Amino acid sequence: MSEHEWLAEQFEEHRNHLQAVAYRMLGSLSEAEDAVQESWLRLSRSETSAVVNLGGWLTTVVSRVCLDMLRSRKARREDSIEDHVPETLASRDGGSDPEREALLADSVGLALLVVLGTLSPAERITFVLHDIFAIPFHEIAPIVGKSEAAARQLASRARRRVQGTATASEADLARQRELIDAFLAAAHSGDFDALVAALDPDVVLRDDRQSGALRVTRGAVALAKQVSGRAQAAQPALVNGAVGIIAAPRGRLLYVLQFTMRDGKITEVELIADPSRISQLDLAVLDPAGR
Repeated sequence: MSEHEWLAEQFEEHRNHLQAVAYRMLGSLSEAEDAVQESWLRLSRSETSAVVNLGGWLTTVVSRVCLDMLRSRKARREDSIEDHVPETLASRDGGSDPEREALLADSVGLALLVVLGTLSPAERITFVLHDIFAIPFHEIAPIVGKSEAAARQLASRARRRVQGTATASEADLARQRELIDAFLAAAHSGDFDALVAALDPDVVLRDDRQSGALRVTRGAVALAKQVSGRAQAAQPALVNGAVGIIAAPRGRLLYVLQFTMRDGKITEVELIADPSRISQLDLAVLDPAGR
């Protein structure tokens, strides 16, 4: 076996791990595949005889490639909320299977991908490497060009953004989560009666995608008709400290729902799709217990 063939074989053994790292950093399967391919090109051009831990070396390389790609997005001023959050492959010519992307995004967690997309490139790289893949800070620091202490601060700042800060008590959050879960389940299944039951009779929906009279929907029956059988790509998330909903098909954020609740019913719904408004929201991940 030639040295090139041996390197190719070793690289394939690490490919799945490298793609998992790159996907969480970039939020796009096609871009992750590009980053992994670039790491192979760098490996094939490098002298690796002195490399003791090839997996660690490759993780460092793909992380630096991803960091460059994230910084390039920012340099091109493609830093609206739609560019920071994970993108769907359906928008890329010759891209990978959209169903595969959807499955991968769902396994990672759509809410996590969306929240990661709001971090700075260095925060995102540091958080993914340390909090998700348990890589020590002394190995992360050279990748992001910071001291070990600064890398710790980046991860801490990113962790606070990902986890968010609740504005309600745990009991209130649990009640909010129960109501929002019931609303989502009814919307997904098309259970009209259950939808109406979750809504206040005089509920109001304000949708910034619409204009004029279409911007506002009033009444439980009208709103239930509008959402019944829909919201398949929606998931609960923490929105400005309260339980809300994000809609992110294949990981690409389309809109956010904020709710006002009273006496166990949803009284107001704010649908926010304007990227400039979304960028001002504090989005965070809810754990399975509701926080």
